[in-house]
Amino acid sequence: MRVPLWIWLATAAGVLALLALSFFTHIRNAHEPSTKEAGAWTAFFVVLSILFGIGLTLVWGVDHGIEYFAGYITEYSLSIDNLFVFVIIMAGFDVPRAYQQTVLLIGIVIALVLRTIFILIGAAAIAHFSWVFYLFGLFLIATGIKLGFGKGDEGGDYEPNIMVRLARRVLPVTEHYDGTKLTTRIDGKRYVTPMLMVMLAIGMTDILFALDSIPAIYGLTDQPYIVFTANAFALLGLIELYFLIGGLLTKLVYLSLGLALVLCFIGVKLVLEAMHTNSLPFINGGEPIPGIPEIPTWLSLLVIIGILAATTIASLIKSRAGRASPGA
Repeated sequence: MRVPLWIWLATAAGVLALLALSFFTHIRNAHEPSTKEAGAWTAFFVVLSILFGIGLTLVWGVDHGIEYFAGYITEYSLSIDNLFVFVIIMAGFDVPRAYQQTVLLIGIVIALVLRTIFILIGAAAIAHFSWVFYLFGLFLIATGIKLGFGKGDEGGDYEPNIMVRLARRVLPVTEHYDGTKLTTRIDGKRYVTPMLMVMLAIGMTDILFALDSIPAIYGLTDQPYIVFTANAFALLGLIELYFLIGGLLTKLVYLSLGLALVLCFIGVKLVLEAMHTNSLPFINGGEPIPGIPEIPTWLSLLVIIGILAATTIASLIKSRAGRASPGA
């Protein structure tokens, strides 16, 4: 089913309206949100995401609804894992808590723009080259293996990326923040504030996040509209979620392992899908490979929920055991 242009435009307008709502209602006034405030806004965006999914299911059918919810849960979980990196970046630049909402909002805007570009590129690639599923699948499997075995330093120090290092080399950067301004004037001379450096760091990180998330959700649906909306709703509540579970992040010790399993699972699903539509001449003479099992999206949804639920529960059990052991 081809999604009409007016629906795309209406959806984009709705996403922009929700970002504006966040900004004008509580982000514009620099402050550190309370747990109650962060919880209320997080619940608002989660409920809104669920209602959108229900509406999409009623209009577009159960199969597409399942694809949306599977994609949303995957992207939301990846976004939670991304918060680990945001915590490190914020600490590395010593961003005052009152300004962190603004940093996250701009980071989300950058992420939406970048992911929209990657979504369009991915859709065009899939439409013209069915073998791209092989690339997506192998990439996700490799990423999952790296995430599962090579990541355990979320609490490490931040190391500036190449864009931040280059900006510091060519631009006059002050060590002090001036509210949320990107530049400030000192003794008549214009300086760049650390806020701009944070934006560069977040923006470059968003590119890396998009490289993981877009192939992952294309393993669950081939509909660009579902890919976009699942990503958008997963990102919209990220600001409030950051403050709500900031202390809980360190307790989710097995989250990366769970996401590694999810990415590997989706990677295998993509490779199997590529075998069904195989056109590479050096594989089975360029013909689809018979007898390859299919993994339905509903099963993918159950597997994703099961993996994430198990790793979350295991993380909380370990965290509780760790708190109890010193006093034992």
